[in-house]
Amino acid sequence: MTEHIRAQYGAGEPLGAAYRLVELLGTGATGEVWRVGHTATGDEFAAKLLRAELAADPGIVERFVRERSVLLALQHPSIVRVRDLVVEGDRLAIVMDLVRGGSVRDLLATSGTLRPRDALTITAETLDALAAAHEQDVTHRDVKPDNVLLAAPWASGAVGDVRVTDFGIASVVAERERTTTGLLGTPQYMAPESISHGRSGPAADVYGAGVMLYELLAGRTPFAGPGTDFAVAYRHVTSTPPVLDVAPALWAALSSMLAKDPGARPSAVDAAATLRRVARAVSDAPALAPTGDPEAFDEVERPATVVRGAAAGGGAASGGAAAGSSAGSGVGDSGVGGSGSDAGAVGPVPELGPAGSQTVIRPMSRQPRIAPPGSSTASAASAASASEGPWWRRRPSWLTNRAVVFGALGVVLVAALVVGGVVWLPGALRKTPGAAATAQAASAYQQDRPLPTGLATTRKATIDPQRRTVTLSVTYSAQDVALRGDLLEVVPGAQRGSTCPAVTWTGDGLRAKRNQPSLTGVDTACAWTLSGLQVPAGQDVTVQAAVALPSVTDAAALQTWLDGVGSATTAAVTDQSVTGTAYPVQRLQGVEVRTPDRTVSQTTLPVTIVPVWPSGADELNPLYRSPSTGTPSQMLVDVAGGEAGVRFADGCSGALAVSSDGLVVTALSVAPSCTVLATVGNFTNLQSSPFGITTRD
Repeated sequence: MTEHIRAQYGAGEPLGAAYRLVELLGTGATGEVWRVGHTATGDEFAAKLLRAELAADPGIVERFVRERSVLLALQHPSIVRVRDLVVEGDRLAIVMDLVRGGSVRDLLATSGTLRPRDALTITAETLDALAAAHEQDVTHRDVKPDNVLLAAPWASGAVGDVRVTDFGIASVVAERERTTTGLLGTPQYMAPESISHGRSGPAADVYGAGVMLYELLAGRTPFAGPGTDFAVAYRHVTSTPPVLDVAPALWAALSSMLAKDPGARPSAVDAAATLRRVARAVSDAPALAPTGDPEAFDEVERPATVVRGAAAGGGAASGGAAAGSSAGSGVGDSGVGGSGSDAGAVGPVPELGPAGSQTVIRPMSRQPRIAPPGSSTASAASAASASEGPWWRRRPSWLTNRAVVFGALGVVLVAALVVGGVVWLPGALRKTPGAAATAQAASAYQQDRPLPTGLATTRKATIDPQRRTVTLSVTYSAQDVALRGDLLEVVPGAQRGSTCPAVTWTGDGLRAKRNQPSLTGVDTACAWTLSGLQVPAGQDVTVQAAVALPSVTDAAALQTWLDGVGSATTAAVTDQSVTGTAYPVQRLQGVEVRTPDRTVSQTTLPVTIVPVWPSGADELNPLYRSPSTGTPSQMLVDVAGGEAGVRFADGCSGALAVSSDGLVVTALSVAPSCTVLATVGNFTNLQSSPFGITTRD
């Protein structure tokens, strides 16, 4: 497979319209990783090219495109940032940041084991990345040292260097791998529920991080040993991990992450916090010596089924006997379990060996039989201590006829009080028709598709049951270029046509006010203008709003409302009837490079950058003109950081010259047809219409 891909993809080949393959960095089960260069800027990235058979699967391609917005919005300091997804013929590639410090697998290969403090730090930062993904309902499904990269060569005591990768691969190939193999993941790191039930959620990611922590401490995974991959994987279900010689607090934290029951594992957030506390306590502990694979594993202790039967005259063997095998025989569980009645005495029970997790039969003497109340033998039977009869016919000594009568009267009295209470119970304590439902704590998530300017928006909403309000968190992320300027956010009521809710905004440097249609041209109800925001390149900024929505009381209503926030905002910024230059970061759809149809050699070429709005190109309000005069337009500052975000390049094989700052183009020699290449902020691979260069004569 590797040779096939190498023959098909060679260094120097283009990857999509914006990248070129530079160097093969490594191979894996799903494809190959290449170092690629951006053709316009020269910046280097890493691109994972999926295997040819994956690229040929229509279902994979569909999921690939569908996951694009999710992966682009998945941003955290400990997550390798996805920059682009390329779909080109039979090629599928995920373009991401190039992380140059190697992987944790490489670190293990050179170090063998790590000091507990370093192992805990790496795992805690991995859990930070997983927690950020889980917050957006994204699971990794294949957490292992190979998918945990380092920003720089590892130095003991370092922090902040972990970068988790391959979230996209797990989500894209998940369904295909599940249907073809039944399992998705690496056997050494798969959670028990993934193996036995095919379930893979946040708890499985925490388990994988626990396996990695074990490996960083011991130099081997907990269930590595002889056998096939399936045998190794199934030990996660049936065996307990060998105990390591580490501090009790460390082993307790590790054991909780490796719990067989996913419900018993901590969340990624809680696990990360615990590991950091433990790291401080074991900061001076040395690294363990690498341990070899054990010859055998201890089985998981499973509760024994106890069957209480009858022995003839109490003559069963003392201590009982075991039935079934160490696996828990089905016969022992069902057939034997049904014999414990008064059908008759049980003969001698064979000795089958010591009882561990097997089905156990324990002898029990027969209990006295109770005569029906009122019979001549009732009193004698109640006083007898060893007469015949099953337990349900026994009458306790305290249950006299007088007690029965008073008990019956008590039941009648309680029933009367209950019935009467239904009639006269005060209305304040009864649920009246139309009363508002009690608000429940709930969360909802929503993501917009990334915009052409590089802005990605993620929204989260939570219900505060005490205040009867909804907290709206809006996270704005920038790709390659810093973004700034006014942003539009529409916050509608809970129902269509309802009045706009009261909103209180908070955020560093944020200034929020109602949108003014007369100034912005955007005439949308419940719209807000958010000013003072600056989103650095490759980072994100979050603002919050407290929204008065007392009628939103459960998760379903909250999700419906939050989806309405996203769709209303998108509709407002893409409205084709709106003219003007307001909200350029959200409304700008494209950029055109305009030049004269003809120019003269040895002269400066006039170049105009024209913005394209939902309503069309706006030649009257250009983003930029070269050669420039005066200060850059505010639009250019907002979407490209000013002139620093503008670069021109020769598209005419040497007939054009570009100044060292990339801002001025000069026609050098006669040419029948030329073009100018340009980059403006996040808009790359721009090209002007053809023009000719002539002499003055």
